[in-house]
Amino acid sequence: MTNVTLDEKQFKILLKEALAELFEERQDIFSAIVAEAIEDIGLANAIREGRKNDFINKEEIDAILAG
Repeated sequence: MTNVTLDEKQFKILLKEALAELFEERQDIFSAIVAEAIEDIGLANAIREGRKNDFINKEEIDAILAG
């Protein structure tokens, strides 16, 4: 097995080319990744916003969910 050495510039070029090729061939995967990332950002923002407010106890949540 032969060892290959790349400098940082070569590595970046190869990585960009590989990602571009993968994006062209599997747009469905990238769409799912982007959608999940947006959902995660929204959840993180909601958690951050929730931490600013008063907490409620489990019984209140259960009562709301029970209808």
